[in-house]
Amino acid sequence: MRVTVHEVAKLAGVSAMTVSRVVNRAAYVSPATRQRVEAAIAELGYVPNGLARAMTSRKTGALSVVVPDVTNPFFTHVLHGAEKTARQAGYRVTICSSEADEELERQYLSDIISNQADGVIIAPVGDSSRARLQVLRRNNVPFVLVDRSVAGLECDLVQGDSVGGARTLVSHLTSLGHRRIAMISEDEGVSTARDRQRGYEDALHDVGVQADPKLFVRATVTEDFEGGARAMRQLLTLKERPTAVFVVNNMAAVGAIRAIREGGLEVPGDIAVVAFDDVAHAAVLSPFLTVMAQPADMFGMLAVQLLLERITGRDEARRRIVVLPGDLIVRASSGTRVNTKESRRRR
Repeated sequence: MRVTVHEVAKLAGVSAMTVSRVVNRAAYVSPATRQRVEAAIAELGYVPNGLARAMTSRKTGALSVVVPDVTNPFFTHVLHGAEKTARQAGYRVTICSSEADEELERQYLSDIISNQADGVIIAPVGDSSRARLQVLRRNNVPFVLVDRSVAGLECDLVQGDSVGGARTLVSHLTSLGHRRIAMISEDEGVSTARDRQRGYEDALHDVGVQADPKLFVRATVTEDFEGGARAMRQLLTLKERPTAVFVVNNMAAVGAIRAIREGGLEVPGDIAVVAFDDVAHAAVLSPFLTVMAQPADMFGMLAVQLLLERITGRDEARRRIVVLPGDLIVRASSGTRVNTKESRRRR
Protein backbone atom coordinates (compact mmCIF):
# COMPACT_ATOMS: atom_id res chain seq x y z
CA MET A 1 0.00 0.00 0.00
CA ARG A 2 1.13 3.55 -0.76
CA VAL A 3 2.50 5.45 2.25
CA THR A 4 0.07 8.24 3.19
CA VAL A 5 0.57 11.72 4.55
CA HIS A 6 -1.24 10.64 7.73
CA GLU A 7 1.36 7.94 8.40
CA VAL A 8 4.14 10.51 8.02
CA ALA A 9 2.29 12.88 10.35
CA LYS A 10 1.85 10.15 12.98
CA LEU A 11 5.53 9.18 12.93
CA ALA A 12 6.67 12.81 13.10
CA GLY A 13 4.13 13.72 15.79
CA VAL A 14 2.59 16.53 13.77
CA SER A 15 -0.61 17.19 11.82
CA ALA A 16 -1.14 16.21 8.18
CA MET A 17 -1.31 19.94 7.39
CA THR A 18 2.19 20.44 8.78
CA VAL A 19 3.51 17.60 6.60
CA SER A 20 1.85 19.26 3.61
CA ARG A 21 3.54 22.57 4.46
CA VAL A 22 6.96 20.86 4.63
CA VAL A 23 6.40 19.02 1.33
CA ASN A 24 5.32 22.23 -0.39
CA ARG A 25 8.20 24.23 1.14
CA ALA A 26 5.82 26.63 2.83
CA ALA A 27 6.87 29.05 5.55
CA TYR A 28 5.68 28.98 9.17
CA VAL A 29 7.34 25.63 9.97
CA SER A 30 10.07 25.65 12.60
CA PRO A 31 13.46 24.13 11.65
CA ALA A 32 13.08 21.41 14.32
CA THR A 33 9.61 20.40 13.09
CA ARG A 34 10.75 20.46 9.46
CA GLN A 35 13.66 18.18 10.37
CA ARG A 36 11.34 15.68 12.11
CA VAL A 37 8.97 15.59 9.16
CA GLU A 38 11.77 15.17 6.63
CA ALA A 39 13.22 12.33 8.72
CA ALA A 40 9.82 10.61 8.79
CA ILE A 41 9.44 11.04 5.03
CA ALA A 42 12.85 9.47 4.47
CA GLU A 43 12.17 6.57 6.88
CA LEU A 44 8.79 5.68 5.37
CA GLY A 45 9.77 6.39 1.77
CA TYR A 46 6.83 8.74 1.33
CA VAL A 47 6.26 10.15 -2.16
CA PRO A 48 3.77 13.05 -2.40
CA ASN A 49 0.74 12.51 -4.61
CA GLY A 50 1.57 14.78 -7.52
CA LEU A 51 -1.89 14.50 -9.07
CA ALA A 52 -3.60 15.56 -5.87
CA ARG A 53 -1.23 18.48 -5.43
CA ALA A 54 -1.84 19.55 -9.02
CA MET A 55 -5.61 19.50 -8.53
CA THR A 56 -5.27 21.67 -5.44
CA SER A 57 -2.71 24.15 -6.75
CA ARG A 58 -3.54 23.93 -10.46
CA LYS A 59 0.18 23.30 -10.96
CA THR A 60 1.95 20.01 -11.68
CA GLY A 61 5.49 21.14 -10.88
CA ALA A 62 6.58 19.84 -14.29
CA LEU A 63 8.20 21.59 -17.23
CA SER A 64 8.86 20.14 -20.68
CA VAL A 65 11.85 20.86 -22.90
CA VAL A 66 11.57 20.00 -26.60
CA VAL A 67 14.67 20.05 -28.82
CA PRO A 68 15.23 18.78 -32.37
CA ASP A 69 18.24 16.60 -31.58
CA VAL A 70 19.32 15.45 -28.11
CA THR A 71 22.52 13.94 -29.55
CA ASN A 72 23.79 17.34 -30.71
CA PRO A 73 26.23 18.57 -28.01
CA PHE A 74 24.76 22.08 -28.23
CA PHE A 75 21.28 20.90 -27.28
CA THR A 76 22.69 18.51 -24.69
CA HIS A 77 24.12 21.54 -22.88
CA VAL A 78 20.90 23.52 -23.32
CA LEU A 79 19.05 20.65 -21.63
CA HIS A 80 21.63 20.52 -18.83
CA GLY A 81 21.25 24.23 -18.08
CA ALA A 82 17.46 24.04 -18.21
CA GLU A 83 17.19 20.96 -15.99
CA LYS A 84 19.57 22.32 -13.38
CA THR A 85 17.77 25.66 -13.11
CA ALA A 86 14.32 24.05 -13.03
CA ARG A 87 15.38 21.58 -10.34
CA GLN A 88 16.72 24.38 -8.15
CA ALA A 89 13.31 26.05 -8.45
CA GLY A 90 11.53 22.85 -7.40
CA TYR A 91 10.38 21.74 -10.86
CA ARG A 92 10.81 18.45 -12.68
CA VAL A 93 11.77 18.39 -16.37
CA THR A 94 10.55 16.10 -19.12
CA ILE A 95 12.85 15.95 -22.16
CA CYS A 96 11.48 15.41 -25.67
CA SER A 97 13.44 15.02 -28.91
CA SER A 98 11.39 16.00 -31.96
CA GLU A 99 14.11 14.76 -34.34
CA ALA A 100 13.21 17.82 -36.47
CA ASP A 101 10.01 15.98 -37.42
CA GLU A 102 6.84 18.10 -37.59
CA GLU A 103 4.45 15.27 -36.73
CA LEU A 104 6.55 14.10 -33.79
CA GLU A 105 6.72 17.67 -32.51
CA ARG A 106 2.90 17.91 -32.79
CA GLN A 107 2.48 14.69 -30.80
CA TYR A 108 4.81 15.86 -28.06
CA LEU A 109 3.04 19.20 -27.70
CA SER A 110 -0.34 17.45 -27.57
CA ASP A 111 0.95 15.16 -24.83
CA ILE A 112 2.35 18.14 -22.93
CA ILE A 113 -1.06 19.83 -22.98
CA SER A 114 -2.81 16.58 -21.95
CA ASN A 115 -0.41 16.02 -19.06
CA GLN A 116 -0.86 19.63 -17.92
CA ALA A 117 2.79 20.65 -17.83
CA ASP A 118 3.20 24.08 -16.25
CA GLY A 119 5.24 25.36 -19.18
CA VAL A 120 7.38 24.49 -22.19
CA ILE A 121 10.81 25.43 -23.48
CA ILE A 122 11.16 24.55 -27.13
CA ALA A 123 13.71 24.77 -29.93
CA PRO A 124 11.14 24.48 -32.72
CA VAL A 125 11.48 22.45 -35.90
CA GLY A 126 11.18 25.71 -37.82
CA ASP A 127 8.69 28.29 -39.03
CA SER A 128 6.25 25.43 -39.64
CA SER A 129 5.96 25.09 -35.83
CA ARG A 130 3.95 28.31 -35.58
CA ALA A 131 0.50 26.66 -35.76
CA ARG A 132 1.47 24.03 -33.18
CA LEU A 133 2.78 26.65 -30.79
CA GLN A 134 -0.43 28.65 -31.16
CA VAL A 135 -2.23 25.57 -29.82
CA LEU A 136 -0.13 25.86 -26.65
CA ARG A 137 -1.14 29.50 -26.37
CA ARG A 138 -4.85 28.71 -26.84
CA ASN A 139 -4.56 26.16 -24.03
CA ASN A 140 -2.85 28.72 -21.74
CA VAL A 141 0.42 26.81 -21.59
CA PRO A 142 3.32 29.31 -21.25
CA PHE A 143 6.31 28.67 -23.51
CA VAL A 144 9.71 30.14 -24.32
CA LEU A 145 11.60 29.59 -27.57
CA VAL A 146 15.28 28.72 -27.31
CA ASP A 147 17.93 29.04 -30.06
CA ARG A 148 15.36 29.51 -32.85
CA SER A 149 12.69 32.10 -33.52
CA VAL A 150 9.52 31.43 -35.53
CA ALA A 151 8.47 33.89 -38.22
CA GLY A 152 5.21 35.63 -37.36
CA LEU A 153 5.15 34.47 -33.73
CA GLU A 154 5.59 37.02 -30.95
CA CYS A 155 6.87 35.28 -27.80
CA ASP A 156 9.75 35.11 -25.35
CA LEU A 157 13.02 33.99 -26.93
CA VAL A 158 16.59 33.15 -25.92
CA GLN A 159 18.92 32.95 -28.90
CA GLY A 160 22.50 33.44 -30.01
CA ASP A 161 23.87 36.13 -32.29
CA SER A 162 23.82 33.98 -35.41
CA VAL A 163 24.28 36.85 -37.85
CA GLY A 164 27.22 38.37 -36.00
CA GLY A 165 28.77 35.01 -35.19
CA ALA A 166 28.66 33.83 -38.79
CA ARG A 167 30.08 37.12 -40.01
CA THR A 168 32.98 36.80 -37.55
CA LEU A 169 33.74 33.20 -38.56
CA VAL A 170 33.73 33.92 -42.28
CA SER A 171 35.68 37.16 -41.77
CA HIS A 172 38.32 35.06 -40.04
CA LEU A 173 38.59 33.01 -43.24
CA THR A 174 38.76 36.06 -45.48
CA SER A 175 41.48 37.54 -43.26
CA LEU A 176 43.50 34.42 -44.04
CA GLY A 177 43.17 35.10 -47.77
CA HIS A 178 40.25 32.84 -48.65
CA ARG A 179 37.77 34.16 -51.20
CA ARG A 180 36.15 31.00 -52.55
CA ILE A 181 34.31 30.08 -49.35
CA ALA A 182 31.43 27.60 -49.34
CA MET A 183 28.61 27.31 -46.81
CA ILE A 184 26.83 24.15 -45.67
CA SER A 185 23.50 25.25 -44.21
CA GLU A 186 20.17 23.65 -43.32
CA ASP A 187 16.50 24.18 -44.20
CA GLU A 188 15.65 27.85 -44.81
CA GLY A 189 12.61 27.46 -42.56
CA VAL A 190 15.00 27.39 -39.57
CA SER A 191 15.78 30.90 -38.33
CA THR A 192 19.39 30.15 -37.38
CA ALA A 193 20.06 28.95 -40.94
CA ARG A 194 18.71 32.20 -42.39
CA ASP A 195 20.64 34.33 -39.91
CA ARG A 196 23.91 32.48 -40.47
CA GLN A 197 23.51 32.73 -44.23
CA ARG A 198 23.07 36.48 -43.83
CA GLY A 199 26.27 36.71 -41.75
CA TYR A 200 28.11 34.61 -44.35
CA GLU A 201 27.01 36.88 -47.19
CA ASP A 202 27.79 40.03 -45.19
CA ALA A 203 31.36 38.85 -44.54
CA LEU A 204 31.91 38.13 -48.22
CA HIS A 205 30.47 41.53 -49.15
CA ASP A 206 32.89 43.16 -46.72
CA VAL A 207 35.80 42.04 -48.94
CA GLY A 208 34.05 42.67 -52.25
CA VAL A 209 33.12 39.05 -53.01
CA GLN A 210 29.75 38.13 -54.50
CA ALA A 211 28.29 34.97 -52.94
CA ASP A 212 28.38 32.12 -55.47
CA PRO A 213 25.15 30.02 -55.42
CA LYS A 214 27.17 26.95 -56.41
CA LEU A 215 29.07 27.22 -53.12
CA PHE A 216 25.92 27.23 -51.00
CA VAL A 217 24.50 23.80 -50.10
CA ARG A 218 21.65 22.87 -47.78
CA ALA A 219 21.86 19.68 -45.75
CA THR A 220 19.76 17.72 -43.31
CA VAL A 221 21.90 18.33 -40.23
CA THR A 222 19.93 16.22 -37.75
CA GLU A 223 20.86 12.85 -39.30
CA ASP A 224 24.06 12.38 -37.32
CA PHE A 225 27.10 13.38 -39.44
CA GLU A 226 25.87 12.14 -42.81
CA GLY A 227 24.04 15.33 -43.80
CA GLY A 228 27.24 17.35 -43.61
CA ALA A 229 29.22 14.64 -45.37
CA ARG A 230 26.73 14.49 -48.24
CA ALA A 231 26.79 18.25 -48.69
CA MET A 232 30.58 18.32 -48.68
CA ARG A 233 30.77 15.57 -51.30
CA GLN A 234 28.57 17.73 -53.52
CA LEU A 235 30.96 20.66 -53.12
CA LEU A 236 33.94 18.46 -53.97
CA THR A 237 32.42 17.65 -57.37
CA LEU A 238 32.73 21.29 -58.44
CA LYS A 239 35.30 21.95 -61.15
CA GLU A 240 36.60 24.82 -59.04
CA ARG A 241 36.20 23.60 -55.50
CA PRO A 242 36.21 25.91 -52.45
CA THR A 243 39.34 26.65 -50.46
CA ALA A 244 37.31 26.92 -47.26
CA VAL A 245 33.87 25.98 -45.94
CA PHE A 246 31.68 27.45 -43.21
CA VAL A 247 29.38 24.81 -41.68
CA VAL A 248 26.14 25.69 -39.92
CA ASN A 249 26.82 23.51 -36.83
CA ASN A 250 29.37 21.18 -35.28
CA MET A 251 27.65 17.89 -36.16
CA ALA A 252 27.52 18.74 -39.85
CA ALA A 253 31.13 19.97 -39.65
CA VAL A 254 32.33 16.57 -38.43
CA GLY A 255 30.63 14.96 -41.43
CA ALA A 256 32.13 17.54 -43.80
CA ILE A 257 35.64 16.89 -42.49
CA ARG A 258 35.14 13.16 -42.89
CA ALA A 259 34.07 13.64 -46.53
CA ILE A 260 37.10 15.85 -47.24
CA ARG A 261 39.45 13.20 -45.87
CA GLU A 262 37.65 10.41 -47.71
CA GLY A 263 38.24 12.44 -50.88
CA GLY A 264 41.99 12.27 -50.30
CA LEU A 265 42.25 15.87 -49.19
CA GLU A 266 43.47 17.47 -45.98
CA VAL A 267 42.04 19.94 -43.47
CA PRO A 268 43.21 22.70 -43.48
CA GLY A 269 45.90 22.08 -46.12
CA ASP A 270 43.43 21.71 -49.00
CA ILE A 271 40.20 23.01 -47.47
CA ALA A 272 39.82 25.03 -44.27
CA VAL A 273 36.76 24.38 -42.11
CA VAL A 274 34.97 26.51 -39.51
CA ALA A 275 31.62 25.93 -37.78
CA PHE A 276 29.15 27.03 -35.14
CA ASP A 277 29.20 25.42 -31.67
CA ASP A 278 32.01 23.69 -29.86
CA VAL A 279 32.40 20.00 -29.09
CA ALA A 280 34.04 20.39 -25.69
CA HIS A 281 35.18 16.80 -25.16
CA ALA A 282 36.64 16.53 -28.65
CA ALA A 283 38.39 19.86 -28.22
CA VAL A 284 40.15 18.58 -25.11
CA LEU A 285 41.37 15.45 -26.89
CA SER A 286 42.27 17.16 -30.14
CA PRO A 287 42.14 20.99 -30.30
CA PHE A 288 41.21 21.06 -33.97
CA LEU A 289 37.97 22.72 -35.06
CA THR A 290 37.73 26.52 -35.30
CA VAL A 291 34.30 27.44 -33.96
CA MET A 292 31.91 30.11 -32.84
CA ALA A 293 31.22 28.70 -29.36
CA GLN A 294 27.86 29.56 -27.80
CA PRO A 295 27.06 29.47 -24.05
CA ALA A 296 24.56 26.62 -24.48
CA ASP A 297 24.05 26.02 -20.74
CA MET A 298 23.14 29.68 -20.38
CA PHE A 299 20.52 29.32 -23.14
CA GLY A 300 18.73 26.70 -21.03
CA MET A 301 19.15 28.54 -17.74
CA LEU A 302 17.77 31.85 -19.02
CA ALA A 303 14.92 30.14 -20.87
CA VAL A 304 13.77 28.49 -17.63
CA GLN A 305 14.02 31.79 -15.74
CA LEU A 306 11.84 33.54 -18.33
CA LEU A 307 9.37 30.66 -18.28
CA LEU A 308 9.08 30.64 -14.50
CA GLU A 309 8.36 34.36 -14.55
CA ARG A 310 5.51 33.66 -16.97
CA ILE A 311 4.19 30.81 -14.82
CA THR A 312 4.26 32.79 -11.57
CA GLY A 313 2.90 35.97 -13.14
CA ARG A 314 6.04 38.00 -12.43
CA ASP A 315 6.62 38.69 -16.11
CA GLU A 316 5.92 41.81 -18.09
CA ALA A 317 3.20 41.75 -20.72
CA ARG A 318 5.63 42.51 -23.53
CA ARG A 319 7.79 39.99 -25.33
CA ARG A 320 11.30 39.43 -23.96
CA ILE A 321 14.21 38.61 -26.31
CA VAL A 322 17.65 37.67 -24.98
CA VAL A 323 20.53 37.53 -27.48
CA LEU A 324 23.73 35.86 -26.26
CA PRO A 325 27.02 36.58 -28.08
CA GLY A 326 29.33 33.76 -29.12
CA ASP A 327 33.06 33.37 -28.68
CA LEU A 328 35.42 32.79 -31.63
CA ILE A 329 37.84 29.98 -30.83
CA VAL A 330 40.59 29.66 -33.44
CA ARG A 331 42.12 26.22 -33.82
CA ALA A 332 43.94 24.23 -36.49
CA SER A 333 41.06 23.59 -38.92
CA SER A 334 41.06 27.14 -40.28
CA GLY A 335 44.78 27.01 -41.03
CA THR A 336 47.07 29.94 -41.60
CA ARG A 337 47.15 32.64 -44.24
CA VAL A 338 46.87 31.26 -47.77
CA ASN A 339 48.21 32.48 -51.08
CA THR A 340 45.15 32.44 -53.31
CA LYS A 341 47.18 32.14 -56.54
CA GLU A 342 49.05 29.13 -55.23
CA SER A 343 45.74 27.71 -54.02
CA ARG A 344 44.24 27.95 -57.52
CA ARG A 345 47.31 26.27 -59.06
CA ARG A 346 47.06 23.43 -56.53
CA ARG A 347 43.44 22.81 -57.54
